[in-house]
Amino acid sequence: MTDKTQNAMWGGRFADGPDAIMEAINASISFDQRLYAQDIAGSRAHAAMLAAQGIISDKDAKAIREGLLTVLSEIETGNFAFSTALEDIHMNVEARLKEIIGEPAGRLHTARSRNDQVATDFRLWVRDRCDEAVGKLSALCMALVGQAEAGADWVMPGFTHLQTAQPVTWGHHMLAYVEMFSRDIGRFTDARKRMNECPLGAAALAGTSFPIDRFATAAALGFDRPAANSLDAVSDRDFALEFLAAAAITAMHLSRFAEELVIWSSAQFRFVALSDRFSTGSSIMPQKKNPDAAELIRAKVGRIMGANVGLMMVMKGLPLTYSKDMQEDKEQVFDAADNLMLALAAMEGMVRDMSANRANLEKAASSGFSTATDLADWLVRALGLPFRDAHHITGSLVAMAEKKGCDLPDLNLAEMQSAHAGITDEVYSVLGVHNSVASRQSFGGTAPDQVRARIADWKARLA
Repeated sequence: MTDKTQNAMWGGRFADGPDAIMEAINASISFDQRLYAQDIAGSRAHAAMLAAQGIISDKDAKAIREGLLTVLSEIETGNFAFSTALEDIHMNVEARLKEIIGEPAGRLHTARSRNDQVATDFRLWVRDRCDEAVGKLSALCMALVGQAEAGADWVMPGFTHLQTAQPVTWGHHMLAYVEMFSRDIGRFTDARKRMNECPLGAAALAGTSFPIDRFATAAALGFDRPAANSLDAVSDRDFALEFLAAAAITAMHLSRFAEELVIWSSAQFRFVALSDRFSTGSSIMPQKKNPDAAELIRAKVGRIMGANVGLMMVMKGLPLTYSKDMQEDKEQVFDAADNLMLALAAMEGMVRDMSANRANLEKAASSGFSTATDLADWLVRALGLPFRDAHHITGSLVAMAEKKGCDLPDLNLAEMQSAHAGITDEVYSVLGVHNSVASRQSFGGTAPDQVRARIADWKARLA
């Protein structure tokens, strides 16, 4: 039988200790020990508030706060023995505190519960990860802006359906991802604002009869305010779900860009060269240079999206307030956060190190009749044709060029006029890829002038 002292923190109601299997399924210390810094910060704030309100003595509060710093030091230096028998980080810390300072440690849990304690710890941890994600996303955006600035007027093919569509600039393509990742920054920032309410003081579920000051503990822990409903405070995991939702969308954006890097770095494209620092070789084919970092980023979206769905399934059927099911909230959030931060760091490294092949980009931009839309637009502007007629005429010229094995600018004027007699040699001014991108001067367009304006804007915003 398990030693009865193993449930001394909560076991007055029980005659026997838990079965070994119960202990194994019940314990969370193997993963929630990651919350040690948040747990100790919350306990120090709680002890200071209890003393300020006259609920415990200043002497006991001081002993508690100093003892908790000793516990923190032991954990950070690897000199703390975590116990599965003590279930979780809260009871591990409190048990060690009692060993250090004795009887005053028992007063720390006055006017709180593990329910509001874990909700506070976890919220603090997720809040920190939101800040970390914003920092890493900002660094990635700056790396992309650097690439955009280097190639603001380099032409490349723009694709739809992975088929050549129209010429665009390299800078414009890089800035498209800055737009995506900036929205991710906004999502993490918004999520952080919503989660910045403190559950501490909600106690088990109904609040407490002690005259606590929840505003003081909220301020001490950097929250904007205390959570306004004790039932919701202990049972809410929206903050974790919202973090995971933002993480999943970010991972999807990373995966899209990773897929392009995989394609672009292939021998068939050769648009970019990834550095050796973010590539691997083959055990059998000595010529290979594999974009493994990009491929692994592409794969991590599955784990992160899976965590989002997994926690949603944990929460979907739970009545108010706390249920032990909610112990399953942390591992998937920890895993998703770890993988997101790693993917962001890897992508930033790849972007900073990669080299774009300007000649190959321009060659590809000139293929596939990429200026056909420019020809149709010219027919509308110069000849006053309805766009549908211009579209039809351009299509017939594309078919003619395809049959001859040449591009649209290679057709002579007589051949052009065979499709419409009104075509003049002015048409050739719009058919080059550089002319094409330079003409796209609408706000948000691919013209180099527009790209440089957006680069300046982003540098100011990200500074």
